[in-house]
Amino acid sequence: MDQYPPLQRRRSIGWLIPALVLVIIAAGWSAFWFYAADRARGTIAGWIEREASGGRVYTCGSQTLGGFPFRIEFRCNQASADLTKTQPPLKLSATNILAAVQVYQPTLVIAEIDAPLTVAGPGQQMTANWSLAQISLRGTPRNPERVSFAAEKFSLDQNGGDKPGRLFTAEKGQLHGRLASGTVREDPVIDVAATLKAATATSWHPLAAQPFDFDGDTRLIGLRNFQPKSWPERFREIQQANGRIEVRNARLKQGDMLAVATGNLKLTRQGFLDGDLVVTATGIEKLLPALGKDMLAQQGNSRSQRLGAALNLLDQMAPGAIAGAVSLLGEQVELEGRRATKMPLRFKDGVATLGPVKLGQTAPLF
Repeated sequence: MDQYPPLQRRRSIGWLIPALVLVIIAAGWSAFWFYAADRARGTIAGWIEREASGGRVYTCGSQTLGGFPFRIEFRCNQASADLTKTQPPLKLSATNILAAVQVYQPTLVIAEIDAPLTVAGPGQQMTANWSLAQISLRGTPRNPERVSFAAEKFSLDQNGGDKPGRLFTAEKGQLHGRLASGTVREDPVIDVAATLKAATATSWHPLAAQPFDFDGDTRLIGLRNFQPKSWPERFREIQQANGRIEVRNARLKQGDMLAVATGNLKLTRQGFLDGDLVVTATGIEKLLPALGKDMLAQQGNSRSQRLGAALNLLDQMAPGAIAGAVSLLGEQVELEGRRATKMPLRFKDGVATLGPVKLGQTAPLF
């Protein structure tokens, strides 16, 4: 006589079916993860190879791959980048970079970089620090779509040299680039956007020692392709193609001063900016006395010195008169609920002037 009835035996082995299903799913997921990890490894290697062809060579002291089961993580220790095509050539070094890819989204790479980052060139060295820095890359090495960089509590210091010290700080900073139209191989149009919050740049100008916020949205038109190359080479392409830099929106705020600008800029054969922007500003009268002192200190520019002397004298005799003088520079309009002045910002061979006020010489882009 059978000790266990058939129904009882079926119940005793019934748990095996879901267990087998779980084993099959786990095995299938593991196989998929290793397949996705191999694709991600290939994607990262492809990005590195693409960058190397543009003169940006990345290396790791040691590297590991992990992240199972839902992510693929690539860790690079003692990371370095040799930028051989910049002038002068630079070497970047960081202690650790962690790049991650979701298994279900292998074309999006997000990387975190541990501070500090050292930037070394002939006879100079700078150190960048931050509390958090991320880079994201969307697309494939052959068809990149977007690249973004974001940092919090960022600072840049120059070590040694003639003027050691802090060059730049920002509570937050972002830089985004994306392909707006065309392809990377033919006639690409590139959108570039940047954001800075509570930034200072004393090394650039004394006025920039006070924290300022900046938002910019520009478009680059005239590139032949977007194959790996240096930015000076790209700007030279734009100049040769009679292309332009569209400033679709630029917004600068510092204390009570607020300015927005739009317009188009081209490049001269020497790489200087050339063109006009329409600037709408309020509170700028508070900056003119400082600009006047700058003009007085200029050597070999009698016109700027005369204008600087006039601004200083006007500020001493009748401080409120400068606001009236600013109103004569352009059209009176309203900006974000405040009275403002719309005026031209002109670039001629890299020399920037706001109405009759010379702001200074900009650096060539190539």
